[in-house]
Amino acid sequence: MNPITTDKIFAISNEQDFNLLALSVFQYQYLNNSVYKAFVDSLKINPDTVKTVEQIPFLPIGFFKTHQVISSPVTANTIVFTSSSTTSQTPSKHYVTDVSLYESSFLKGFEHFYGTPQSYAILALLPGYLEREGSSLIYMFNKLIGLSNHPSSGFFLNNYDALINTLSQLKAGNTKTLLIGVTYALLDLCEMNVDLGANTIVMETGGMKGKRKEMIKEELHAHLKQKLNLTGVHSEYGMTELLSQAYSKGDGVFECPTWM
Repeated sequence: MNPITTDKIFAISNEQDFNLLALSVFQYQYLNNSVYKAFVDSLKINPDTVKTVEQIPFLPIGFFKTHQVISSPVTANTIVFTSSSTTSQTPSKHYVTDVSLYESSFLKGFEHFYGTPQSYAILALLPGYLEREGSSLIYMFNKLIGLSNHPSSGFFLNNYDALINTLSQLKAGNTKTLLIGVTYALLDLCEMNVDLGANTIVMETGGMKGKRKEMIKEELHAHLKQKLNLTGVHSEYGMTELLSQAYSKGDGVFECPTWM
């Protein structure tokens, strides 16, 4: 039985709470995750000697490409999130037996930084992610779009005309709007003379996916601000192998929820 409840995880309010729970999670993972146990044992680390967060051995992320990293039995309800990859790469696979944990994490994280999804029309310009299965980002924004309950909320694949028309209508109605997009798609939008205005938050989630030349964040954000008439650009950072997101509201400074 797992003594670590989600209530405890999402109630972390200070460093002491975080440290105590992190050590409990370490002990639980060591006892229940065979891949992690084998890794810790190979380092010849006695788990009873791990007394601080800094002493916890961190599993190399590459193991998600080569092993089934999981702490409870796989069932028919298990969801497998996969990373994006080219044909020459092996994708990471994250097995999640209880997806409600992920839902609680991304919803509480979003609410912490942005308030309720119902406060926005949420538009997602994520063509590369939509074109494959197993994206945790698509799962998250599909839920957030549903929770926003706004008739204009939705995904846009490569239909830029429909997106621009929707953005124009939302701007005319002074509707608070969140547009999240993969980097190369937002750069495509920049070429279409779109003036978004003050009520729209643009959130980039990174990723040229080989579509364009890579740009440093400062250069990218300066270009987006100029072309889309924005005072700032937000960023989202998440990983297939994690169940939490960090957000930046500008200047490339990311903040994490307390449990992250």
